[in-house]
Amino acid sequence: MMRIARRIVALALGTAGTLLAGAAPAGVLDRVPERPDSRASYLIYLHGRIIEEEGVRPTSPRYGIYEYRKILEELAQRGFTVVSEQRPKDTDPVAYSAKVVGQVNALVAAGVPERQIAVVGFSKGALIALLAAAKLHHPGVRVVSLAGCGDWIIGRYQLDFSGPVYSFYDAADDLASSCRKVFAASKTPFEHHETELHVGQGHGTFFRPNPAWLDPVTAWLAARR
Repeated sequence: MMRIARRIVALALGTAGTLLAGAAPAGVLDRVPERPDSRASYLIYLHGRIIEEEGVRPTSPRYGIYEYRKILEELAQRGFTVVSEQRPKDTDPVAYSAKVVGQVNALVAAGVPERQIAVVGFSKGALIALLAAAKLHHPGVRVVSLAGCGDWIIGRYQLDFSGPVYSFYDAADDLASSCRKVFAASKTPFEHHETELHVGQGHGTFFRPNPAWLDPVTAWLAARR
């Protein structure tokens, strides 16, 4: 899987100068615009639980500062119009996943092609992204899970996917692990990929705009446009 990810990165980064040619200017928004631009590539980013509890720039004793804003800004720099908001404390993942589905539906209804829409979530945000993926009826929309799986999901949620999903996790993570069992439990065949990273920072790998995950994530998304 690492070889596949590297090939995707090489392909996309090699064409970075023209990849989003003609697209509307990228930026960071807290909601889907009333009049989405069909030329833009929209990325809905769902943050981890710690931001619900401690604000938009929290510090973990184990992993350091969660650079939420910097992550959003870096994604925008890579050509995406980023949609992300700070969720309230103790947000219910199932309920919020319905909101994400509504955001995606609004973009599609406004004329944004499915291939130009992605949902990327980290930790609790990744669970929400996976729950949304199981409810979406737009097979061209891509979903990325960053450290969002574990055996605790099996039996608690029935996730049947239809569109492409890519899972990333760090080998040193003791809070999240592979999505293989989650993917295998889907009753519907679907495209899925997974990459185990070896950054060595565990869950903290995704606390900052680290190229170790940003490069393969954005390259996979860009290669499918």
